[in-house]
Amino acid sequence: MPKIATVGQMRAIEKAADSSGLTYAMMMENAGRSVAQAILGRIPDVGGKRVVILVGAGNNGGDGLVAGNHLAEAGAQVAVYLTKPRPEDDPHLARLRQRGLLIAEAGQDQRMRVLANLLSTADLLIDGVLGTGFKLPMEGAAREVLSKAKEILHARDRLVFVAAVDCPSGLNCDTGEIAGEALQSDLTVTLAAVKPGLLRFPGAEYVGELVVGDIGLPADFGLLAEIRLEMAAPADLRKWLPMRPRDAHKGTFGRVLIVAGSVNYPGAVALAGLAAYRVGAGLVTLAAPQPIQPLIAALVPEATWILLPHELGAIAKEAAAVLEQPIAGSTCLLLGPGLGQEECTADFLVRLLGAEAAHSRGKIGFVREGKESRETTKPLPPCVIDADGLKLLTQVPDWAQHLPCESILTPHPGEMAVLTGLPKDEIQSDRVAAAQHWATAWGHIVVLKGAYTVVAEPSGRAVVIPFATPALARAGTGDVLAGAIAGFRAQGTPPFEAAVLGAYLHGRAGELAFRRSGSTASVLARDVGEALPEALRELTSR
Repeated sequence: MPKIATVGQMRAIEKAADSSGLTYAMMMENAGRSVAQAILGRIPDVGGKRVVILVGAGNNGGDGLVAGNHLAEAGAQVAVYLTKPRPEDDPHLARLRQRGLLIAEAGQDQRMRVLANLLSTADLLIDGVLGTGFKLPMEGAAREVLSKAKEILHARDRLVFVAAVDCPSGLNCDTGEIAGEALQSDLTVTLAAVKPGLLRFPGAEYVGELVVGDIGLPADFGLLAEIRLEMAAPADLRKWLPMRPRDAHKGTFGRVLIVAGSVNYPGAVALAGLAAYRVGAGLVTLAAPQPIQPLIAALVPEATWILLPHELGAIAKEAAAVLEQPIAGSTCLLLGPGLGQEECTADFLVRLLGAEAAHSRGKIGFVREGKESRETTKPLPPCVIDADGLKLLTQVPDWAQHLPCESILTPHPGEMAVLTGLPKDEIQSDRVAAAQHWATAWGHIVVLKGAYTVVAEPSGRAVVIPFATPALARAGTGDVLAGAIAGFRAQGTPPFEAAVLGAYLHGRAGELAFRRSGSTASVLARDVGEALPEALRELTSR
């Protein structure tokens, strides 16, 4: 999977590569070629297309010049606009001059008339003005040229395809801060590794489609390989999918036991069950308060049911005893969607986790020993904890010790705030660091939901899911995610891989559901669940 590297890390990587024989000049040639290839992959026939390259004084400008040479070879009409003079011995600029291409310079362009003429007829604009080292505010010629370009593009009737080299100019590639003069990109070809700011708002709004370009570094290159933060990519995730042998039976693909629901949130059970089935689980059993079963049984007719004791429609503490046998026969337990937070349900959770003694001592202020609390824990199958299940955990002292090793926790930022006691804004300010820290502290997998969901494991490894869409900003979509993760875990997929697979397919299903409905405002959670098969088909067929 592509690594996510800070600006400082990338500088160190490139310096080490140069010392090892992959020179800066070679990396620039490779980078420019990658940019051109990415563009040609989206605009295959550039013959006769008018291409304008905005070129700054740094390496990104050089990458843009190399890309321009490749596009000219493919038949494009390429023009270069320099925000600042390049060195006289710049070989990439010299190569374009030899082709007889138009090369203009901002310092010699009165009132930017040349820029206006070029952009008024351009089909493609390549943004190579500023690189990854930029920090706000934007000043000087770059500010003037980009402001003018933005003005011209907005005034045009016909859209121009904008491709950014490494990052949109004006983006702080570590923080996601972005200058108001930045151009909205349709495609960003980031080089060697994804930069964190490309996945952080507000800057992420300017990125468009994100592609990782090759600069010639081998995948196992020292400093790059050591980075523990990655972005999920289909080619790698495909290898994690469970096998589907032809002689399989339903037991081959595991049994998910979903303990969820209350009279106030009956749909959560059905959404989670649907998702678990849609990702391949062999048998899904829904354990819910008896009153909600008639309401939703028809929504998941393939599921079996366990009707649980309840108090006014909320799971009662006696339900723990009812579940002992079903739990023993399950390969994954999903706990939490739609449970509510009634006291009787909290007592149920305490009993289910085998934490009664610790819970009672906690209530009167005794400090419990970690070793003793583990001894009271009943054997549970691999667990996924979601929604109200997470909030109820906070009522169990030392709750992390009562869960099976490397359980999967799926909080949104508000639930993460409840679990950690930290303000939600603090968690959101560095989502990756928050997920990594608490995964290590708790010893469990953390799936921090939201735009660019983060999945972290106790070892410190983390994966960012490359989706951010308002189509998923709807009640119930989290239940679909939890069900998908549980479905993979039940099939024997290791916990971290199951979490990443479920989160990736959930994000992609949100995009596909939007495509089907035509509006992100119209997507419902069940639409996301029904789009999971298409997302899975895409992943298996790439």
